[in-house]
Amino acid sequence: MTLAFGAEIVTRFAPSPTGFLHLGHAHSALLGHRTAREGHGRFLLRIEDIDRTRCKPEFEHAIFEDLHWLGLEWEEPVRRQSDHFPDYAAALARLESDGLLYPCFCSRKDIAAAASAPHEGETVIYPGTCRGLDPILAAERKAAGAPFALRLDTAEAVRRSGPLAFREADPDGANLREIRAEPEHFGDVVLGRRDTPASYHLCATLDDHLQGVSLVIRGEDLRPATHLHRLLQAVLGLASPQYRHHVLLTNGSGARLSKRDGALALRALREQGLSAAAVRKMAGFHDA
Repeated sequence: MTLAFGAEIVTRFAPSPTGFLHLGHAHSALLGHRTAREGHGRFLLRIEDIDRTRCKPEFEHAIFEDLHWLGLEWEEPVRRQSDHFPDYAAALARLESDGLLYPCFCSRKDIAAAASAPHEGETVIYPGTCRGLDPILAAERKAAGAPFALRLDTAEAVRRSGPLAFREADPDGANLREIRAEPEHFGDVVLGRRDTPASYHLCATLDDHLQGVSLVIRGEDLRPATHLHRLLQAVLGLASPQYRHHVLLTNGSGARLSKRDGALALRALREQGLSAAAVRKMAGFHDA
């Protein structure tokens, strides 16, 4: 199957302002920008700052500065997630009214103790301890101020949605294939907490729909999340875009570049005297 879109290609770059952008970010942003321009489409920038404890204004300012320096242009206004808490609250309220959300009072320690030990590289899947909690008891605990998370009843959501699939292009964008969605492997994921209004999964999925994104271009590390996002699209009645998960840039040791591991920032490269063209080339693009 060859790659095909509707009337317009709309891509987006959606960083979180929790640190400075590095070459991996540059690769993703340049790829989304080039794909939109080659298809005579639109390129959007979105600031994913839903986590107000880790996101900082200085990092957001640096995102704009670095992307402008690279030569990228995007549509205004830029969507900033912290400006749209009511959108996410409405989506959570809909899921709750549909009986697809439940409060979970388990701590991370409780979950680790209740679940079997994961194999290396796997994450602990929530065992569903609070799924059948009496609603009156749950309401009393919430009223008493007990911390809780809102979890998706994934099994019920899958039952209602039926079989699902998403369309994914090869990393080079040449071909499109249909992938069967298997969100059940995630278990009952958290979609909101008291200190964080909504999760990345819910916010990104809803934003892509509201912004009319037709092609989600992001790193291959986020490919597994697409299974869950497809389920959220189904139960919330959202559009399902096409996806392209690109390979990740790595350092000299073969580890993927990340802010957490101190990957060299774009602004550091600029301070070393490198030109924007040189940095674009380092990010895999000979022109932008």
